Order: sequence, then C-alpha cells, then structure tokens
Amino acid sequence: MALSNKRLSIIKVVFSLSFFAFLLAVYFFASGQPVVSAPVLGALDYPATHGVNRRLAVWMAAQMHLWFAAFVLAVPILVLILEFIGVIKKDKRYDRVACEFLRVSITAFSLTAITGALLLLSLIVFYPQLMKYLASIFGPTALFYALFFLFESATLYAYYYGWGRMSEGSLKWVHLLIGLGLNTAGTGLMFVANAWVTFMMTPAGVDVSGVFNGNLWEAVNNHLWSPMNLHRFIANIAYGGSIVGAYAAYRYLSAANEKERAHYDWMGYTSSLIAIGALLPLPFAGYWLTAEIYSYSQQMGITLMGGVFAWLFIVQAVLIGALFLAANYYLWCGFGRGSYGERYLGYVKYIAFVIAICFLVWFTPHTLILTPTEARALGGQYHPYLGPLGLMPAKNTAVNIMLLFTFLSFLLYRRSHRTPTVAWAAYGKAAQAGLFTAAVINITFLGVYYGYFTNTLYKVASSVPQVATTLFVIVACLVIEAFMHRGAERTEFRWGRMPGRSQYALLLIAVSFTWLMGLMGFVRSAIRQHWHVYGVMRDASAEAFTPSIAYAAKVVSIGTIIFMSIIVFIFWLSSAGREASDE
Repeated sequence: MALSNKRLSIIKVVFSLSFFAFLLAVYFFASGQPVVSAPVLGALDYPATHGVNRRLAVWMAAQMHLWFAAFVLAVPILVLILEFIGVIKKDKRYDRVACEFLRVSITAFSLTAITGALLLLSLIVFYPQLMKYLASIFGPTALFYALFFLFESATLYAYYYGWGRMSEGSLKWVHLLIGLGLNTAGTGLMFVANAWVTFMMTPAGVDVSGVFNGNLWEAVNNHLWSPMNLHRFIANIAYGGSIVGAYAAYRYLSAANEKERAHYDWMGYTSSLIAIGALLPLPFAGYWLTAEIYSYSQQMGITLMGGVFAWLFIVQAVLIGALFLAANYYLWCGFGRGSYGERYLGYVKYIAFVIAICFLVWFTPHTLILTPTEARALGGQYHPYLGPLGLMPAKNTAVNIMLLFTFLSFLLYRRSHRTPTVAWAAYGKAAQAGLFTAAVINITFLGVYYGYFTNTLYKVASSVPQVATTLFVIVACLVIEAFMHRGAERTEFRWGRMPGRSQYALLLIAVSFTWLMGLMGFVRSAIRQHWHVYGVMRDASAEAFTPSIAYAAKVVSIGTIIFMSIIVFIFWLSSAGREASDE
C-alpha cells in the first residue's frame, strides 16, 4: 500500500508541475498582442542578466529539455511495437521488456516537464521581445501543445498502471489503443514544437519586414517543417533505443544471477536492434534536411557545410563512425550466442577493414587548417591527394557502403543460430552476394563519375540513386532472408553469455548519440548566426556572436556529462524501485 501511495504522490507532483508549466505556456502565447512588424532591437531592449550569460542559460535549458523529450517520445513507440509483437507472437518476454522500458521513462517524463518549464522561463526572462513576436504568430498553436501534453500525461499513466489489469483478452487491445493514443499525443507535441523552431530558421507567412499575413498554416508548414519532423522522429527512435540499451547494459553488468543476466542480455539486444535499425535511414533524412536548408538559403547552406561550421561536421563524422563501429562490434560479440557463430567470425576482419576505410574517408576534411608556411609547402589549403575525399560525393559513397556492411554484420548475426534447409539456399546466398557486389560497384561509380567528372547538378543528384541502391539491397536481402530461413534448423540462443566488453559498446552508443544530438542541435540553431528569426528579426544582444568550435564542444560535453549522470541516477532509481516492488 505504501508503494501505491508513493506512486500516487509522484503522479500528483508530475501532473502539477506539467500542468503549471504548460498553462504558463498557453497563457503567454495566447496573450501575445498582434505585432505590425518584427521589432528592430537594440542592446537596451534586452533585460539585464546580472552576470548570467543569457545565451548559455537558454542553450543548456533547451538542450536538456530536448534530450529528455527525445527519450520520452521514443520509448513509448518502442514499447507499443514490442507489446504488439508480444500479442501477435504470444510471447510474454516482449510484454515484460516493454513494461520495463516504460518504467524507465516514467522518471524521465517528469524531468522533461521540469526542464521544459525552465526553458520557457529562461526564454521569457532573457528574450521577451522575441517571445512576444513568436506569440503574436503562433499563439493558437500553444493551445494544441498544452492539450497534447495533458492528453499524453493521462494516457501515459493509464498505459503504465493499467498494464497488469489489461494483460489478457480484449482488454489487451484496449491497452494497445491507449498506447497508440499516447504515441499520437507525443508525436503531435513534437510537430507543434518543430513549427516554432523551424520558423526561426526559414520563416514563412511574413514579408521582409516581418509582418504576419495571417496564414498560420503557412507559418507552421514552413520550408523545414516536414524534413525536421522526419529527421527528429527517426533520430528520437534511434536515441531512445540507445538509452534503453544503456539501461540494459547497466543492469547486465550488475546482475546477480544467470537468469537476470539472460533477461537483460535479451533486453539489450532488442533495444540495440531498434537503435541500429533506426540509425540506418537516419543519414538520408539528414540529407533531405540539409538539401532543404540549401534550397531556402544558399548562404545558410554554405555557412553550414563550407563555412565556420564545416569542421564540426568532422567531429560529427568521428561520432557517427564511433556509433557504427560500436554497433558492429556488439553484433560481432553476439556471434557467440549461437552455435553456428564461429563459422562467420572469419568475415569480421574484412567487414571491419571496409568500415574503417569508409570511416577514414568520412572524416577526411577538404580544407585544412594550416599556417602560411604549411600552406606554401603543401601548395595550398587542399591536400593534392586527400582533398577530393573531403567533398560530399566521397562522403556519400562512404556512408552508403558503411550502411551496407553494417547490415551485412546483422545478416551474419542472424545466421549464427540458424541454418537454412530449403533446397535453393545456395542460390539465395548467391543472389544476396550478387546484390551486395552490384550495389557497392554502383554506389562507387555514381560517387566517382558523377561526383568528380560532371557538373554540380549531377553531383548533387547522384546521391539519390546511391540512397535508392542502399535501401533496395537492404529490403531485397531481408525478403530473401525471410523466405530462405523458413523452417530453418535453429539452435537455441545462449542469452547471458555475452562478454562484459560488449555492454560497454552499448554504453558508447548511448553517449555518442547524446553528444551527437547536442552538437548537431547547436549547428542547426547557430547557422542563423546574428538572427533571432533568420532575415526578419536581428539579434542585438551582447551574446549575438558565433562561438568557437572549442567553446561549443565544451558546452556540449558538459551538457552530455550532466545529462548522462542524471540518466544513470534514473537507472539506479528504476532498478531500486523494481527491487522494492519485488519485495
């Protein structure tokens, strides 16, 4: 009974905090007065900060809120999918893992509300004129945001605390419908917030002086809204999977017995599979977002990829390379779960070699940072041999091949515990090998010929068939694999036998994702440079400058450390709560 009262108290606190935070948002946005034009601000139009760096305060509040929001948006999606699979397969393991996933997110949900309130408060205090201008345009959308949030809160707790009572029969489908409502509300929240963010980058529905023409939908459906929605939706799923995978690794390393270790091994595998699966199409969504930025403003695009932020993409390449290497390493360690895994270990060194080469190409810069003496000795800022590898055709080629070979690791992992028995198995494997070979040749040809021996139009357009080739091969090979392994001879997976080092790969994936999201969030926001709303409302505050790469890296790193420390505390709190409930 004490535990139930404690849970009830938590619900009341979270509802109170969230209700206060988002009623405040509704009041502020709905009370915004019509603005004739975007205000022309001076340094005196910003409130005194009394020694507080306004930009840094908003930056940290926004970043913490986005990390938690990404987590609590993604986890219910994963939970709903797993619960549905469990119903279809009649496998209670999926149901148990899904419920535990959701338990981990409960505390994070309250922290999302708290950090959201801090972000709103910091924006109102430090940038009141900007908030009034946005309120005059997006006031009605704040009502949708508040309603989505309250509906998400209600469905979240109904979904979680109704798990036991709705575990059988027709009530299970009612429970799934509640989960669907929860995810619909969460996705709606993200879409509304994305409209505000993308309007600041690519304003629509206003003239050159910032006068709003009254077409709210045009302001919402601005140039970047759709690509941002897709990119964040996919990224959040990958991120949520990585954080839950880190939780499984944490519990695996601290497990007291074989049964518990086997459970968290399966949990880590399931979450990492979701994270890797969402990671595969993520670069393509990023390409679409970048292309739309170029389409709206070539100057903004050049600043993004060829200006001061270009070197941050080298850091991005290192982090993404770490993600791929860690994901592949985890799959290779998983070969030991199945009896047939040893037969595929010989392929690991070749896959690792290809991924390493692609990784090196991906983070090779085009323009080098050189002293005048070094530039004279080299003959310019571009290395005569490595310079071409810094261009996008080479990087597009590298990332597509890296994706293909990561998928190959997954195929070999699947075969580590099964052997096909169909008569045409040899032809199926040959077809898959042919598809991979043809895809690598086609991707390389498109990247080299159209990337370096044609005009700019063909260079940009060549990335589309490269992506199409990669996706086609992945889908085609999965179809062949599914039919080829029907009725296959299987050996039981030995869950819980993974080496401890494999769990650190899951932790690395979570940390790399967190750091990467912080870095790219800074880049996306900072390409507006000295504009609050790009081309419409200038930032005249003392902090309206582009930070150095070192400064940005320090801020993101400190934020990552703080966030991951909170996440570890949530892991401990969740495990302690489960132990208490078990007692």
